[in-house]
Amino acid sequence: MAIGQEILKEIKKYDTIMIHRHQSPDPDALGSQGGLGDMLKASFPEKKIYLVGGPVNDLDYLVTMDEVSDELYKDALVIVTDTANAPRISGEQYALGQKLIKIDHHPDDEPYGDLSWVNTHASSTSEMIYDFYEANKDSLVMTDNAARLLYAGIIGDTGRFLYPATTSHTLLVASHLLSYSFDAAKLSRYMDEVDEKISRLSGYVYENMISDENGAAMVVLTQDALKEFDVVDSETPAIIPLPGKIRGILSWAIFVEQPEGFFRVRLRSKGPVINGIAKRHHGGGHPLASGANAKDMDEVEEIFQEIKTIVAEYKIY
Repeated sequence: MAIGQEILKEIKKYDTIMIHRHQSPDPDALGSQGGLGDMLKASFPEKKIYLVGGPVNDLDYLVTMDEVSDELYKDALVIVTDTANAPRISGEQYALGQKLIKIDHHPDDEPYGDLSWVNTHASSTSEMIYDFYEANKDSLVMTDNAARLLYAGIIGDTGRFLYPATTSHTLLVASHLLSYSFDAAKLSRYMDEVDEKISRLSGYVYENMISDENGAAMVVLTQDALKEFDVVDSETPAIIPLPGKIRGILSWAIFVEQPEGFFRVRLRSKGPVINGIAKRHHGGGHPLASGANAKDMDEVEEIFQEIKTIVAEYKIY
C-alpha cells in the first residue's frame, strides 16, 4: 500500500484530527497545515479537525490557529506537516494524541512518528499535500481556500519558483491549483510586501553585510539593531534572501541575536551545500537552506569561517 493510502486509511479511522506544524511558521508550514485541514474538513464534515500551533504573527492573512484543550487529544490522530524534528513541532500537546503522522520534505535526519512520509525531492510540503489529494481524489475534496493555501506554501518555499527545488512537477501542481477560485496575483503581492520598518532594516542589512572575494557573506543583527528598527526575530525572515540578490554572493548567513544572548542562524546558498554546517551547530535543513544556533560571537565567527571554506572549495571545482 502506498504511503498516501496508508495515511488516508488512518485519517478515516479517527473522529478527531489535530494538525500541527513547526514553530515560527513560514508560508509552507501554514499552507500545508491549513491546506490539509481545509481539505479534510470538506472531505469529512463529520470529523472534528483542528489546526494547532499558537501565533502565526504577520501571516494571519493565510490562516489562524484553533485553541484546543488537552482533553481533545484523547483518541485523536495527530498530523505534523513541514517539521523535520520533534523539538520543532508547534505545541507540546502533539504528544497527547493516540497516533502521530509526519508529512515533510526536509531531510529525515531525526525521524519521529508512527507513520512517516518524507519526500526530499518535493519543493515544499504543500506540494506533497496536493500530491496526497491527487492520489486519493475519490475520497478527498479540494476547496478554493485549500488551493490558495497550498499555492502560498509552494511559492513561499520556492521563492516564487526561483529556487533549485522548483521542478516541472512543482509547476504542474501550481498550474492545477491556479484553476481554483482565488486571487493568485493579490496573494503574491501580499506575500511580497513588507512593513516600512522591515524595509529600513533591509538597508541596515546591506550596509552592514560582510563578504569575501569568493562570495561568502554574513550579517549580524544584534538586539540593539532589532530595537533600533522596532523589529523582533519573528519578523526577520523577509530579510534572509537579501544578500543573495547581490551578484557574486554564493552563500550567506544571517545571525539574529536572541534576548538570551545566543544567535539564531539562517543559512542560505546558491550552490555550496550548507546543511553540514548547520548540523555541526545544533541545526539542520536542506542542502541550500538551513538553520542553526550559535552560542556567542566566537561561534558566529566559526560558522562564517566554515562558509568561507566551502565557498572557496566550491569555486575551485
